[in-house]
Amino acid sequence: MTPFQRSRERGAVLVTVLLLMMLLLGFMGVALDFGRMFVVKGELQTALDSCALAAAQELDGQPDALTRASTAGIVTGNMNRVNFQSPSWNGQALTGTSITYRDSDYVSTTTPAAARYAQCASTQSSPTLLLPALGQFTGTPSHGPTTLNVGSFAVATRGSTQTSCPLPLALRPRAGGSAPHYGFSRGEWVVLLMGQNAAASGQIGWANLDGSNSASQTEAELAGRCGARVGDRLGTPGVQSSVADVWNVRFGIYKNSDSPAALRPDLTGYAYTAQNWPSRANAYDGAPGAGAHPTAQNFVTKRQSSASCADTGTTVRGANGCEGITGLSLNGFQRLAAPGSASGGHRQYGFSRRLVLVPVVNGASRVVDFACMLMLQPLTIPMSQVNLEFRGNASEPGSPCSTFGIPGGTGGPLVPVLVR
Repeated sequence: MTPFQRSRERGAVLVTVLLLMMLLLGFMGVALDFGRMFVVKGELQTALDSCALAAAQELDGQPDALTRASTAGIVTGNMNRVNFQSPSWNGQALTGTSITYRDSDYVSTTTPAAARYAQCASTQSSPTLLLPALGQFTGTPSHGPTTLNVGSFAVATRGSTQTSCPLPLALRPRAGGSAPHYGFSRGEWVVLLMGQNAAASGQIGWANLDGSNSASQTEAELAGRCGARVGDRLGTPGVQSSVADVWNVRFGIYKNSDSPAALRPDLTGYAYTAQNWPSRANAYDGAPGAGAHPTAQNFVTKRQSSASCADTGTTVRGANGCEGITGLSLNGFQRLAAPGSASGGHRQYGFSRRLVLVPVVNGASRVVDFACMLMLQPLTIPMSQVNLEFRGNASEPGSPCSTFGIPGGTGGPLVPVLVR
């Protein structure tokens, strides 16, 4: 073989190596950049599922339903991290335009009374690492994209559930009362007694969902416990003052350094007592009536304005503070979530936390049903009896209550459930 022939073979090897390097770089680019894209898509889907579920929970047909649903969906969705765990989603977080609504025929709607489905959708840009380099290497930069777009969506509605997440309370039916309302009238105020096993017919008592009689367990369950079913036997605990901390968070009332960002309140903290709502009925959507406090408006109205316990203020004490409006004693509580505005604690972090499920029990303390009730008042220090307002059976189609739990029931309380 001549030197000239050997030189030509060396050149062929070089070309072959270069071609193999290009091929390997291409495979690496596809594996790395498309793998990154699939990770971003998985993160995005989780966030959109959370968004849709949180928004669907608020679709109760009330005039402010879509406003509440959008707020809940955006806040909950953005709490997830997307684009390789970026807390800001690399500047592409959900906004108001990310959520749309559909009626029962799945036609787009902006009418709160007609909305049955919440849809959250988003597109994220996933930066590429090797594909641009491949384009430069081949001399065709247009063949190496710098980003890959990832799109996804989720749809949720409300349906019956097999299990639920009620408060650790027990409502005892009135004598002779039967389903669905067990002797109560919609809008009626029902007393919550503080003593152990103190509730009689037509009253509410503390009741541990796990069947125990531990007072500390009551506080833990008040912070959130799911899995309660019809037929469960409830415990009859005493109550300790620390439950006030967990209860009052729902009203945007805090001790020490706690904040709405960490302990989320309801969309309004405005409370109802005999002092500011003397009719003692229909605080949810009724009229204030004669003798009511100048700030008094029903819960639906206050929810739309994101009012605090002090209405437009953040003062716990004083004539215009929470205590002055309600007549309650809140010793030890120093702070209120800010009302109104996009940056206020109730509007920015709030979701439905005062429309709650309460188990209905029989004489053996076994759950027979679930009632929808409105938490009217924060707990006082020292503790005294408070009231909740009966809003009907939680399984009724028009119920303002929605819970979390395992979907798929035939007649249980309403729960947000993914459908797409």
